[in-house]
Amino acid sequence: MILTLENATVIGNEFALSFADGYEAYLSLPMLRRACPCAGCQGEPDALGRVLRPVVDYGPLAFELNKFETVGGYALQLFWADGHSTGIYSYTYLQKLAELSLS
Repeated sequence: MILTLENATVIGNEFALSFADGYEAYLSLPMLRRACPCAGCQGEPDALGRVLRPVVDYGPLAFELNKFETVGGYALQLFWADGHSTGIYSYTYLQKLAELSLS
């Protein structure tokens, strides 16, 4: 199934998303930043396949979302006020985060 994002906006301390199939997600900005999928935040496998997760220091601007841009037709790149912007959040990943936040 191909996900099509129709709208995305920041509402208070949440990132609101709506998809063409009617699915809506509301993700808290701190949770979204902590879930950043980039290698600098989540780590990457070494030659033996072990993932060493880096220690990430979140400063006072870390949870303020300045802007976002679509990446192809499948993801969003988020630009945080502290300058971090390397995370590419696929629509599928965003939906999984929304489902996890409800449980």
